[in-house]
Amino acid sequence: MTDAALTPAALERELLGGERRYTRLEVVELAGVPLEHTQELWRALGFADVDDDVCNFTDRDVWALRTVVDLGAQGFLDDEMQVSMARALGQSLARLADWQLAALGSMIDPSLESDAAMRRATELVPIVEDLIGYVWRRHLAAAAGRALATSGEEFASGAIGVGFADLVGFTSLTREIDDTELGDLVERFESVASDIVAAGGGRMIKSIGDEVLFVGDDAATIAEIGLALSEQAAAREDLPDVRVGLAYGTVLSRLGDVYGEPVNLASRLTSIARPGSVLVDRDLAAELENDPRWRLRRVPPRPVRGYALLQPLRLRRAEGEPAAE
Repeated sequence: MTDAALTPAALERELLGGERRYTRLEVVELAGVPLEHTQELWRALGFADVDDDVCNFTDRDVWALRTVVDLGAQGFLDDEMQVSMARALGQSLARLADWQLAALGSMIDPSLESDAAMRRATELVPIVEDLIGYVWRRHLAAAAGRALATSGEEFASGAIGVGFADLVGFTSLTREIDDTELGDLVERFESVASDIVAAGGGRMIKSIGDEVLFVGDDAATIAEIGLALSEQAAAREDLPDVRVGLAYGTVLSRLGDVYGEPVNLASRLTSIARPGSVLVDRDLAAELENDPRWRLRRVPPRPVRGYALLQPLRLRRAEGEPAAE
């Protein structure tokens, strides 16, 4: 791309892979895909409907639609899975795009002229794109390794540990600090939580503002992560305390998310935990009770949404037991 071509329109062409030249009806005809299914995939990706007379689509859009549908024709993805995959990609990458836009802005010298800044952005985009591919492949390799280590029946579901952690007093904080400070707080919490979960051998499933959802392949892993989250938040002056709820059992893993009774239990336990404490369900307690590293103490049963009475146990380290490095 020449310097003269470095305009907002040129940057858009670079990002979209070409000119916006097709209406949605033309895309449907070129890709050979029914209009209804095309709209379903477009919405699943997180994009708004476009009027029939608006040229909003590029050759790359036609290629993407045709590729997804060809995967279905070859038996890899049925229509329902195509939409599920599109939704998972859309939700994950929309957030990533927002973060990258802010990150790219911080990488560019604010003193640069607009054309120089745009040139710099154009140079950074393919580098970041390659890094996304690298990280995806590493995570795919890890996921494939976990899948191959289990039987085929356990590929989609299995017994694992599930945990939630949320910041104490977040609602009141939203009224006391400005948007910039609030954003910094959420970023710190997500960063600390992600580091602890990864270092402990778990996997971060998602973060929702003041709350994170994570999993561990066994009871000891999820217990260590839960306690480390509580301890490290308490040790930092720039973070409030956290509440942690942990549960163990069979969950369904689908497109990067987890579902099932343990997920519900961990969420409810978090809602009733005291600041700085870690509560676990009976199944996780049963897995941990003979491990000398932990101490478990029953706390009074509590009624919570969806359960008449929930019997939690408080998890602590055994006296003198150090935290994992």
